[in-house]
Amino acid sequence: MNYDVIIIGGGPSGLMAAIAAAEQKTRVLLIDKGNKLGRKLAISGGGRCNVTNRLPVDEIIKHIPGNGRFLYSAFSEFNNEDIIRFFENLGIQLKEEDHGRMFPVSDKAQSVVDALLSRLQELKVDIRTNTAVETVDYQNEQTHGVLLKTGEFLPCTCVVIAVGGKSVPHTGSTGDGYPWAKKAGHTITDLFPTEVPLTSTEAFILEKTLQGLSLRDVALSVLNPKGKVVKTHQMDMIFTHFGISGPAVLRCSQYVVKTMKKFGVDKVTMNLDVFPSRNEELVFQDLNTALKEDTKKAIKNVLKGLVPERYLLFLLEHCAIDELETGATLSHEKIRELAKMCKQFRFQVSGTLSIEKAFVTGGGVSVKEIHPKEMSSKMMEGLFFCGEVLDIHGYTGGYNITSALVTGRLAGLNAGKKAASLRSYH
Repeated sequence: MNYDVIIIGGGPSGLMAAIAAAEQKTRVLLIDKGNKLGRKLAISGGGRCNVTNRLPVDEIIKHIPGNGRFLYSAFSEFNNEDIIRFFENLGIQLKEEDHGRMFPVSDKAQSVVDALLSRLQELKVDIRTNTAVETVDYQNEQTHGVLLKTGEFLPCTCVVIAVGGKSVPHTGSTGDGYPWAKKAGHTITDLFPTEVPLTSTEAFILEKTLQGLSLRDVALSVLNPKGKVVKTHQMDMIFTHFGISGPAVLRCSQYVVKTMKKFGVDKVTMNLDVFPSRNEELVFQDLNTALKEDTKKAIKNVLKGLVPERYLLFLLEHCAIDELETGATLSHEKIRELAKMCKQFRFQVSGTLSIEKAFVTGGGVSVKEIHPKEMSSKMMEGLFFCGEVLDIHGYTGGYNITSALVTGRLAGLNAGKKAASLRSYH
């Protein structure tokens, strides 16, 4: 069987690409080296699948710090509202949750995967799982076909590379696409982990003093060696046995990586502020008032509920304040010090977990070499890219998957159109 379009990779962008290509009445083959399609999709959003985000396009682009602006053209062709309509047409009703995140009403990621698979079946897309690709073959400046690891060669006019990045390797994304892109003349920008927990060798981390403690709605900042704020994210976080994690941390992680690289340092200072909506003077006044109103009670009881107890005791110890001391005997200086600690607890992180443990890969095929409305290669005729193999990365919250679905749709659509035009030409 001769195929018009071969899509390599059965993740969100590959499934989207296969559907779009097949809708152009072309013969489409979808290849995946794993034993089933949509594995990353099935575990996304904690198994509920955060399919997209309903925020306005400008907001979505802001949440894709890695080359999000490149997607403006793509969004003019197919955007997040189109994704919502696409899934509703497949019979998947969606609901909106906090921060614009869209989930299937069923709360089951598998229902999203199943809807995509049944659409592929309707469109008679050939699927080959457990099939590893050795390389993509190019001849005379154009794609010529796909060579499998078994030695079998599959000729075709267009190839869509949708193999993901290097993160979450158990779903099959192990960086296979980069050498195929390089072979076609593409630049691969430096790969680094993003949306990844941070590690620390601070004593309180190694001693597990705060392990398992969650802090809600705090402001976490990455500081450069000069003490300037690089980036702040206000969200929840959690202390772990190796460092810190949670939404605020995942979002800060790429800035830690970039700061280390830029300044050539092996540690970066973080600032943790548990009262982001109040300045230090206000926090001092509040503490002072509370302590002076209840002069006989132990400090730890007066300030109970202000911050989680474990964190309060930790800060008191940090400021060398005895938790059983009373408000009457506590000096103004000590209250000021405690107010400062609430706003500016500083500690060092020494890096991130590995790229394999990251949710998202930073870096990839340079977007400067991709036509932004088509996802086609500027280097090689008939070659298309989509999803995380591209140098595009967003925060968690439906942004990466939006990018994958939009670029997948355009890559498949344009590969299908191109293949169909070549067929009628011959």
